[in-house]
Parts: sequence; structure tokens; C-alpha cells
Amino acid sequence: MNHYMLATRQLTRKFGRETVVRDVSLNVKYGSVYGLLGPNGAGKSTTLKMLTGLLTPTSGEILFDGHPWSRRDLAQIGALIESPPLYTNLTAYENLKVQSILLGLEDTRIHEVLDIVDLKNTGRKKAGQFSMGMKQRLGIAMALLNHPRLLILDEPTNGLDPIGIQDLRELIRSFPQAGITVILSSHILSEVELIADHIGIISDGQLGYQGEIDPGQDLEQLFMQVVQSVRMNREAVL
Repeated sequence: MNHYMLATRQLTRKFGRETVVRDVSLNVKYGSVYGLLGPNGAGKSTTLKMLTGLLTPTSGEILFDGHPWSRRDLAQIGALIESPPLYTNLTAYENLKVQSILLGLEDTRIHEVLDIVDLKNTGRKKAGQFSMGMKQRLGIAMALLNHPRLLILDEPTNGLDPIGIQDLRELIRSFPQAGITVILSSHILSEVELIADHIGIISDGQLGYQGEIDPGQDLEQLFMQVVQSVRMNREAVL
């Protein structure tokens, strides 16, 4: 039986002669929150962009729900990569209305996702006047419009204050209960430790560790060991 909502096999991406992601094999279980950890520039965003069709892999394979990934699977994937693609002169509802028209969805879904991300009372306030946390939540609402089975979030807590981080943490933790598997990237270990069930640690484009989070484990120590090991191995090869 296939246990993975998404899996990659030796996923690789090159830009010219530079290999940014090398032979990455992820295993993301159904109904889990998977945290992809790594230093800045480790290849996290590039990996997520390949999973969402924004970049084409140089080699390797992506499996979605047990079958080879195709662009048709994007109908079941929601994503927030980098900053939310918002119209700053429109309200939260209007931003979602534009997206729902493109997706051919009923207006009732707009009200549903606004309720999920707690933005239903923003009225006529323009998105350009939103706080960073509100913009992130609106971006997530846009990613939820199509009833995704898989939600991909790239550094979702970047730029948020402590209250915004806590609100977003609780929101993300609620998604598996609604049948949504989550992949999120971050370089903030403490946040991933509180949100994720499983982690992968990527450094210099290589996946150095993957497994469940052990409550008794020192995640910072594990992270540093993995990053240093990958770098030493790469230097030895070079």
C-alpha cells in the first residue's frame, strides 16, 4: 500500500553547470505536516517550485498520490511560494473572487476560506493595508480555494511577529484534521519543531536526513550535524 501523498525520487535541478538540488528523495505521508529544513540557499524553495510546476526537474521523478506527477495534479495542490500574489488595491474578498473566477468556483468557497484563515471581518480594507500576518493568511486562503489535498508553504512565518507566528502555527496544525497534507519549508528550527510531524534536512542541495520528529531529540544539534556532514562530504568530493 502506498503511504505517501507525495514522494520524489532522485530529484535534481541544475541551472547551467550549477546543481542546486541533487538527488533529493522525499517521502511525505498522508495527513502529516512535513517540515523541510535547511539554511538559506540550501535548495528548499527550488525543491518546492519543482513540486508545484514552477520549475521543471533536470532529472528524477515526482510521485503524487502514488502516480507520476503531471500538471493535472495541480488541481489538488495549493501553494504559497515566496510572497502572496496579492492585488494590493483589492479587498481580501475581491482578491479571492479573482482567483475563484479563474478556477470556476462558487462564491460560497470564498466565504469558507476567509473563515478558515480568520479574515472574514476585514470588510472594505485593501490588501495593501494588511499586516504581514494578514497578507500571509490571505495567501494561504488563495491556496485553499481549490480544496487541495496537498498544501505547500514556502517559509510561511517569514517577517511575522510572535502573535502572527502563533496564529499561523495553529492554522497549519489544523489542516491535517481537514484531510490536507502539508509541506512547509523553513530555516527556523523552533517553529518546525512545534508544527511538523516529520522533517527533512537539506543542505547544499542534498537531503541529509529524513524522519519523524522525536520529542526527546535535540533538533538544533541534529540540524548542525547534518548540515556539517553534507558540507564535509561535498568538500571531499570537490
